[in-house]
Amino acid sequence: MKFSLITVCRNAASVIGETLESVVGQTHPDIEVIVIDGASTDGTRAIVERYKDRIAHFVSEPDKGIYDAMNKGLRAATGDVIGFVNAGDLLMTPHVIAQLADAFQRSGADAVYGDIIMVDALDLNKVKRTWRSGAYDRLNFRKGWMPPHIATFIKRSVYDRFGHFRADLRIAADYEILHRFLYKERISAIHLPEILVRFRLGGMSNGSVRHVLEANREVRRSWRLNGQPAPPLLVTRKLWSKVLQFFH
Repeated sequence: MKFSLITVCRNAASVIGETLESVVGQTHPDIEVIVIDGASTDGTRAIVERYKDRIAHFVSEPDKGIYDAMNKGLRAATGDVIGFVNAGDLLMTPHVIAQLADAFQRSGADAVYGDIIMVDALDLNKVKRTWRSGAYDRLNFRKGWMPPHIATFIKRSVYDRFGHFRADLRIAADYEILHRFLYKERISAIHLPEILVRFRLGGMSNGSVRHVLEANREVRRSWRLNGQPAPPLLVTRKLWSKVLQFFH
């Protein structure tokens, strides 16, 4: 089973090397590494080029935002399964992709998701929150639940059937695409109860109160875009689920 791992970056010279190390160090034998850089000016490109022998596709050019860059990666991907390991994030162990391959083969599912730890941006050993996703139940979307996008690996055939990221959403296109695939289109999914990714806090959707509010507006909009009214108390339940991550 071939995996396409897509890394999106821009001006990430301080972290891109360790991210790529976590990708190229995987034990699974069939991984296609794709790097989409948004025309960095800080030396990111030079660091990426050190890994050119391990990278199948690398482009450095202006884009229209992170989801536009992710869509470029999707268009380049040829693997059976696609995952995103963006600049600054790390696959937890060298065996993550091998574990995922086994889970896909055993289950036949369209998607496999796991758990993540969220760490301090400067101290990767300082765990701030733990996101335990739990067993899959499609109806949990109505309670504000979603699996962590960075720990959700999806067959390329699903993207081929149901489309890519909506680039008109600035912050919550990852929520929208998971809602579209899992809730609306009812693809099959299973939970792999393992920490798969170490995620640096401080991204766009959790970087400020304004961004949190905008993300929540886009979450509600995602339901409308998929032809459904957002459930009552959706945003409240979603925020509460984040609070609970501090106690795992």
